[in-house]
Amino acid sequence: QRRVYRTTTHVPWELGQIMDSETFEKSRLYQLDKSTFSFWSGLYSEVEGTMILLCGGIPFLWNLSGQISGRAGFGPEYEIVQSLVFLLLATLFSAVTGLPWSLYNTFVIEEKHGFNQQTLGFFFKDAIKKFVVTQCILLPVTSLLVYIIKIGGDYFFIYAWLFTLVVSLVLVTIYADYIAPLFDKFIPLPEGELKQEIEVMAKSIDFPLTKVYVVEGSKRSSHSNAYFYGFFKNKRIVLFDTLLEDYSALNKEPSEGADGENEETKSKTKNKKQGCKNEEVLAVLGHELGHWKLGHTIKNIIISQMNSFLCFFLFAVLIGRKELFAAFGFYETQPTLIGLMIIFQFIFSPYNEVLSFCLTVLSRRFEFQADAFAKELGKAKDLYSALIKLNKDNLGFPVSDWIFSMWHYSHPPLLERLQALKDTKQE
Repeated sequence: QRRVYRTTTHVPWELGQIMDSETFEKSRLYQLDKSTFSFWSGLYSEVEGTMILLCGGIPFLWNLSGQISGRAGFGPEYEIVQSLVFLLLATLFSAVTGLPWSLYNTFVIEEKHGFNQQTLGFFFKDAIKKFVVTQCILLPVTSLLVYIIKIGGDYFFIYAWLFTLVVSLVLVTIYADYIAPLFDKFIPLPEGELKQEIEVMAKSIDFPLTKVYVVEGSKRSSHSNAYFYGFFKNKRIVLFDTLLEDYSALNKEPSEGADGENEETKSKTKNKKQGCKNEEVLAVLGHELGHWKLGHTIKNIIISQMNSFLCFFLFAVLIGRKELFAAFGFYETQPTLIGLMIIFQFIFSPYNEVLSFCLTVLSRRFEFQADAFAKELGKAKDLYSALIKLNKDNLGFPVSDWIFSMWHYSHPPLLERLQALKDTKQE
């Protein structure tokens, strides 16, 4: 794929009507920089993980956690307390070692190509907030999971799976209402033509829409997105302001005397007129609602939970193997949290790669089906132009090595999607 980025320096003839040479070159250089970053960050991650294993980093951190919890009055019998200290130290280590890479990605690569909208202060405030919120969720959930595994008896894997199922459903339910607003500002889409047309389209396919929000995605990045969430009869649609040509802050001239909140992000106008027109936004939403109407969301949940149950069952089979713990430096004890880490993170690694590829293939199939659904709604022409516009706005490179594309792309390449739409696109 890197060879494709390096050698494809001119717009191929089949893309002549889709992308101008300037945008093509910008996207090529952007993806080349991202590829280089991905290689070095991935290499560092592999070296770091290997060194941790070879140098006994996991048992060292576990023993350190025991010492810290012991000083607080919790002896070896308080395994759950020691597990929480271990988890806190491990996530803190991961956050610190990953910080330079995150900074470089945001303030060098994304900045260089015009996507970063954050100041350094906003970045660090956001990172601290994310870490705190993650711990507030991760620590209680982990403690309960470890407790269930320890008292669950022979069928603990069933109780553990049911617990994780409930937790995932609760998090999906509360995320957009209570967690996401901690990081981004959500405002109701103002009354007007776009909102009315969204409501009409939702009603036409029996989508139980209750609210439509616009999120200020432009505070951190100029990339675009849209999604829906909610269970049963309580669905909400969220549109990034960067998706909406009429609402994107990136399309507006910076006002004088901006308040403190606006000063957290940079004023950039070089991406002027980014986003889609109302008809194109409706086409994009038609695609997203197609995922709901065709049952893709439910199918993904079912697949995820079947996989989760299988993993917990295999965990129950393997957790009693002392040689498994000994291989990772635990000769005297077999802590439950360490067992979870060894089995889910390391033992299942080859299986997870195969599963990931299968899910990527399925995702691409779902994307074609959702495009076809939008086409049935009469949105083919607008979705066609929206896909081109979003590809340009996000500097997606439309030329791919087929093996790289097959393995990594959860969405079909742009040309394949456009060709599928072109067959019956309205004139």
